[in-house]
Amino acid sequence: MRVFGSPHRYYQGPGVFDELGPIIAPFGPRPLIVVDALMLEALRDRLEATLGRASVTAIVKPFSGEITYAAIDDLIAELGGAVPTAAVGIGGGKSLDAAKAVALKLGLPVVTVPTIASNDSPTSSVIAMYDASHSLISVDKMPRSPEAVVVDTAIIARAPARLLRAGIGDAVAKKFEAEGCLRGTGKTPFGTRPLHTAMVIADACYQTLRAHAVDALAAVERQRVDDALERVVEATILMSGLGFENGGLSLAHSMTRGLVNARGARDAIHGDQVAYGLLVQLAFENRPDDFLRDLLGFYRAIGLPSSLTRLGMDRPTDEEVAEIARLTMTAPHLANVTPTATESGIGEAVRRVERLAA
Repeated sequence: MRVFGSPHRYYQGPGVFDELGPIIAPFGPRPLIVVDALMLEALRDRLEATLGRASVTAIVKPFSGEITYAAIDDLIAELGGAVPTAAVGIGGGKSLDAAKAVALKLGLPVVTVPTIASNDSPTSSVIAMYDASHSLISVDKMPRSPEAVVVDTAIIARAPARLLRAGIGDAVAKKFEAEGCLRGTGKTPFGTRPLHTAMVIADACYQTLRAHAVDALAAVERQRVDDALERVVEATILMSGLGFENGGLSLAHSMTRGLVNARGARDAIHGDQVAYGLLVQLAFENRPDDFLRDLLGFYRAIGLPSSLTRLGMDRPTDEEVAEIARLTMTAPHLANVTPTATESGIGEAVRRVERLAA
């Protein structure tokens, strides 16, 4: 058996935030809306207006801090026994995951409204859970994908360009990770072998980013919405999410297990870590030097990290590289890479990337 999963509806365009009320109204008159605390003030008037037009009376809760089980329990306790009709997340990945986690616990439908395009979390059914020190402790899964994803590209255009760059770094790996999963013996987050449909989507994601990422980042620097930005936002949020959930992850994401504990590199944003991890995956797969140099050129053109130094880990030692490789081997996606992953093989791939990047 193979499974394809996706959000029920995906909405994208400048000003689409103002349609949020009618979009969420079918899921009940009293949703819980979890909003990034920094975004709440900026969006409060528009949020109240769109909810009012749809006769939706929401419970609005600002959210900041880490996605921990304690934080989710606190959010639910603040409801005072009231059971919302849906959970809506507005903001970055943490607000969206908080809404998902509440929904999972209370059995609610979910709507996600990303205000940045730094990863593909808005479309996925997975929830990254951490402890108070920001160590990943679990990846929980909702029984259904989000009912709707609402992406206002005018809001995305006003976010810092480094966040879209990180989304590109996270998304650019999905083609190669899905291919690795298909060649290997691993499974997708749905627990089945990957579908060829996912390969097509992940490849389209990669081709879109290669063609339009430079112009999209320039549009964000100008805080303007244009065709390039629309295409890249669709790739980083929708196509990337469909690619990984239905195609699987591989060594590029496994590398984050080592990088989140590495000196300097631990402070890098997730998408930058994945982008570097992709270089290591391709080196591990014995791709030709010219292939890697071509991708390195793309990285340099848009500002993605091409080495551990650029990721924040200046002059990595052999011992530090070995520790990154050791922790990478604890990731669950290593069945999705060929040849079979080993600590020594990953360490050598890291050193090869460092040589080429230099």
